[in-house]
Amino acid sequence: MGGSRLIYDVRQTTTHTYASKVGFAQHVLRLTPIDRPHQRVHAAALDIVPQPATWREGLDFFGNRTTWIALDEPHDRLVVKVAARIVVDDLEEPVPDATPPWETIRDQVFATSDLGPTSPIHFIFPSRQVSLAPEIKSYVANSFGPSRPVLDGAIEVMQRIKADFTYEIGATTVTTTPATAFSLRRGVCQDFAHIMIAGLRGLGLPAAYVSGYLRTVARSGMAKLAGADAMHAWVLVWCGAQAGWHGLDPTNAALAGDDHVVLALGRDYADVAPIDGVVFGSGRQRLDVTVTVTPIA
Repeated sequence: MGGSRLIYDVRQTTTHTYASKVGFAQHVLRLTPIDRPHQRVHAAALDIVPQPATWREGLDFFGNRTTWIALDEPHDRLVVKVAARIVVDDLEEPVPDATPPWETIRDQVFATSDLGPTSPIHFIFPSRQVSLAPEIKSYVANSFGPSRPVLDGAIEVMQRIKADFTYEIGATTVTTTPATAFSLRRGVCQDFAHIMIAGLRGLGLPAAYVSGYLRTVARSGMAKLAGADAMHAWVLVWCGAQAGWHGLDPTNAALAGDDHVVLALGRDYADVAPIDGVVFGSGRQRLDVTVTVTPIA
């Protein structure tokens, strides 16, 4: 039903616990949402302990809000809390058969001269964490016969990944390659998004990586979505200038709609990692993340 909307309160706490004191650290944070198509941020705030010595905010190339911080106080724990209120529009159900043939999309992308942040040209090449593995290309190509509408084929790929792969926390890490996760036939949302992206790009079809959240409490009478208690990842597929970008969630075999709250987008996880940087310390560290996405209206 198009025209309706949901308002969410989003709360995320990320805690890094270090085995020994860290004397100095610099971090890049991508944890503050911004307005996107069909999504508006009413309020958003970061709370960081210990208090950073320097704090700077800006937007990266893809329009993600980025925060650069430096910590010069010795600490054995870093806690970053995010609080946001976000409005998400319900989207009209797409008509997959009405999208252009996938070959047309491939040819249009390679002919484009647009180099802006939303141009599909940025999302057809290998990136830091997505190589164009031939075995993944072959797997995805089975859903793209001659002249098949691009969104119709992409939805079938999404459904096949859900059917053929096992969601298993701990089977992979944030550095696992798409080829490795593909051979394991298991992983988490990041892996399934990377696999789908790798296969689509192998065919010359633009596919972007999205990080964000799922509503924590399932709708009445529906099963809880996989990945609803943590940060989530899905795929944006470009379906031509008129149809635009469409979100597909291979972890849940679902179209991204008002259950999905966008945080950041890029070519792969490396572009949208919630926290990265440099820590001057020694020993192991532990990461704990809690997320709640509560509809309030």
